[in-house]
This record gives sequence, C-alpha cells and structure tokens, in this order.
Amino acid sequence: MLRIITLNLNGIRSAVSKGLLEWLAAQNADVVCMQELKAQLPDLAPAILNPHPYSGHFSCADKKGYSGVGLYCRKRPDKIIAGFGSKEFDAEGRYLRADFGKLSIISVYLPSGSSSEERQQAKFRFMRKFMPHLAKLKASGREIVICGDWNIAHKEIDLKNWRGNRKNSGFLPEERAWLSEAFDRVGWVDVFRRLDQRPEQYTWWSNRGQAWAKNVGWRIDYHIATPGLAATAKKAAICKTQRFSDHAPLTIDYNF
Repeated sequence: MLRIITLNLNGIRSAVSKGLLEWLAAQNADVVCMQELKAQLPDLAPAILNPHPYSGHFSCADKKGYSGVGLYCRKRPDKIIAGFGSKEFDAEGRYLRADFGKLSIISVYLPSGSSSEERQQAKFRFMRKFMPHLAKLKASGREIVICGDWNIAHKEIDLKNWRGNRKNSGFLPEERAWLSEAFDRVGWVDVFRRLDQRPEQYTWWSNRGQAWAKNVGWRIDYHIATPGLAATAKKAAICKTQRFSDHAPLTIDYNF
C-alpha cells in the first residue's frame, strides 16, 4: 500500500508548533506533499528538515516568508526535480517532483488570485504555462500523482456557497473550465472524487466568521493522477480531528 498525504501548511514552523510532526509520526505515510512553507532552509531546524523516518526535500521561494513546497519521503527518491520550467513561478517555489522508479509524486501550489487583480492575472499566467506541462507529463508513460493546493474548486459540490462565489477567484468559470480540460481532454483523474461522491467534503475554510465551525468550506486540495495510478486508489480521508493550518490534510491510499 502506498499512502500519500497532501497538506497546505500555511507556514511550516507554525504547523510544527501545532503538533504536525507528532501527528505525521502516527500516520504511516510513504510521502507527504506540503505547500506554503513560508520559510527558507536556514530557518528550519534539523527535526523539520528530516523528521525520522523521512528525508525532506524542499523548493523555497526566493521571496522570504512566501510560498514554497516540500516533500517528506520515507524511501529516498531516485531523483528530485524542482520547478517545471517557468522562470516566474519556479522562483516562487511552486513545484517539486520526486521520482521512484516509474512513479512520480509531485507537490504543487497554484497561485491564489484572491488578494488582488494582479495576482489573479499571475494565476492565469500559471495556468496557461502549466497546462502544456500537464499534457507532457500525461504523455510521458509514467504513473504520476500531482498533490497540492490547486486554489480552484472544480464543481458546485466542491464549495458550500457556490452561488455567491461565481465571480470570485477560485470558482471563476475560466478556472473551473481549466480543471475540466485537465480531466476531460488531457486525461487526468480527480482521485478523491473517484472514491467519494459525497457533498460537503472540504479541505479549506476561511478564517473569517465561523467557517470552520459551520463547515463553510472549499475543496481546493487534490490528488490528481494518471488513470492507471488513480484506478489503484482504495481509500481517501480528510483529517479534521487536528488542525495545523486553514487547510486539512488529505490522505489517499493506493494499492500500488
């Protein structure tokens, strides 16, 4: 069994202070995909860089306290690739790939467009550059899962207040159509939805109001996999018993 967890940390040091490493020690995960590290490597203690039994691999943003992705791997990868060939977004630490034989596991963090129109335009630029990369990965013949915070809720079932968010970043028609293209034309699979069709399954809650308490959330964290790997997925779980950030960990087990 291959167990993969994805989690947007909203600051790795903050998440660790809330018990992340102790929680992970009990999860028996093979790979943990992390987003929004908000740290540089010199900021991180050895226990965070390589928490037993994992080796840690990171792609930090050039800008301090911003973005950044990481992987904790139980088995040492054959190869690590940081970035997908975009000067603008590789400098923001948004993509990290680990290869194990014919399997690739990728941690990805799409830009959020909610803070300004400028950032929304950056998000659209990322999407335009990333779609050809998704097609190239899909055509590579490898089994791949891309885990992370995609900052897009795909369908109405994927967020509580979908009616009120149709003109907001994360649920714009262009963003949703882009994800549909990845699934329907390019051939990637939304693994969670393959396993769980229930409504009100969210992975992120705003810190405003009582979003967490009332489960007014969004499903924006995904495992997006090649069909062969997706077909081996057996069980998915969103952990809500402990909170490390404004996102919840998403765990999927693959019979791979």
